[in-house]
Amino acid sequence: MHFAQYYLDCLSQASYLIGDKTTGRAVLVDPRRDIDDYLHDAEAAGLRIELVIETHIHADFLSGHLELARATGATIAFGEAAETGFPVRRLRDGERISLGGDDGQGVTLTVLATPGHTLESICLVLREHPDDDVPFGVLTGDTLFVGDVGRPDLLSAAGHTPQDMAARLHRSLHTKLLTLPDATRVFPAHGAGSACGRSLSSETSSTIGDQRRFNYALQPMPVDDFIRLVTAGQPATPGYFAHDAALNRDGHPLLEPGPPPALTLDEALAARDRQGAVLLDCRPLAAYTRAHLTGSLHASLDTRFAEYAGSVVTPGTPIVLLADPGTEQEARLRLARIGYDHVLGHLPDPAAVLDRMPELSSSSRRIRYEELGLREAPLAGVAEAEGGRTRGAESDDAIPTGSLPTDSGPADSGPADSAPTDPGPIDSVPADIQLIDVRNPAEYEAGALPGARNLPLAGLAHRIAELDPSRRVVLYCRSGNRSVIAAALLEARGFAEVCDVIGGYEAVGAGTQ
Repeated sequence: MHFAQYYLDCLSQASYLIGDKTTGRAVLVDPRRDIDDYLHDAEAAGLRIELVIETHIHADFLSGHLELARATGATIAFGEAAETGFPVRRLRDGERISLGGDDGQGVTLTVLATPGHTLESICLVLREHPDDDVPFGVLTGDTLFVGDVGRPDLLSAAGHTPQDMAARLHRSLHTKLLTLPDATRVFPAHGAGSACGRSLSSETSSTIGDQRRFNYALQPMPVDDFIRLVTAGQPATPGYFAHDAALNRDGHPLLEPGPPPALTLDEALAARDRQGAVLLDCRPLAAYTRAHLTGSLHASLDTRFAEYAGSVVTPGTPIVLLADPGTEQEARLRLARIGYDHVLGHLPDPAAVLDRMPELSSSSRRIRYEELGLREAPLAGVAEAEGGRTRGAESDDAIPTGSLPTDSGPADSGPADSAPTDPGPIDSVPADIQLIDVRNPAEYEAGALPGARNLPLAGLAHRIAELDPSRRVVLYCRSGNRSVIAAALLEARGFAEVCDVIGGYEAVGAGTQ
């Protein structure tokens, strides 16, 4: 048997190439759009990809089933309950897919219908020989993760309540997956950082036995308790999820490789002014906060770039990339992985452009948390702007570049600024400030600044009307990346006084307990 897992860190997404070396027949499960790695490895192993299987209709990335079908002639397969806009093979519960020869021996996959995350969700039990008592493993899609289970709330808009889907998920877990031997390996479709669950492990595989013992959602409990548990505290759904689910269900244009064309500054600004294009700054946080084109949005390539971009850019919006030299093709590809194909081009070396044209630039307004408790304290950097660059005694320009915080995922696990001296608890927020926590609900519920409202970054673009643009807005996340992304969005929407808290809750939390 040939078995290979392909794990994409930036989307926390796993796909699988499985083949029978004797016959050369292979299947690809849950592929991403850029398929060159699969094709290269299959050719090197002497395998022919005959079938592309989707464990469900994905919402968090644009799948590569159409690209693989064109490149290999493979048939596309979904669970029997799937409704698609293109021809597919429908896989029935209990159906066996043999990759072996006419004698019925060889690598075999058995389909398990496991509704719960979605109605059409399936898992695939993999055996090297069809009669093996203990399977090699089970590909669990978004039904079972390492440390978690699939979220049951993504079909609410289609009339299926999270409670109903959670009950289905419970049956699928207990009547299908947990009947497998403990030694069966578990290979999920996602890992830590994915918005498809709330407590996913960074491990990309496990066993049924370990999950039976250690997965919080698989512990013995009444069904009603399970339903309450898995429907609470789920991360906010990024705005592009519904868009991607529709494209994966109905069909989408095939991926067109290649770098985006280079644009002059005049062409980039014309695209913004005449075509409604978004200027998306992909540079690291430190570079963006120091200086950026006024009105540009931000999502750094060194974080969960596509997910964050998909949270603040409306699907279908034309995009002009502001990326460090040599990174524009990566930015375009990562956007394409979530179906954001309308990239008009990129501005070469935006830092050099900003140096030449300071009147077009701004710097991010940032404060240290001590200032939140001082009603009369000015927001750092909201002093008079000089030459388009915000200046002031408390400007973030004074902070060494290397100490700026980063966010590596929805839980902001990256390093943060060193915490400043604790000035004591913040008892109240000044009346003229709207203090907004852009973390996910579970993070907010675990501890937040007094007086803060929770508007997660993933849904902020659709909830801006809840904020008063005439009042100052102070944003924070865990360590300072999501808050900068949110601040850029609000500024682009016309909010005049916006800043974020340097270091986020990591720098503040100890002083509020």
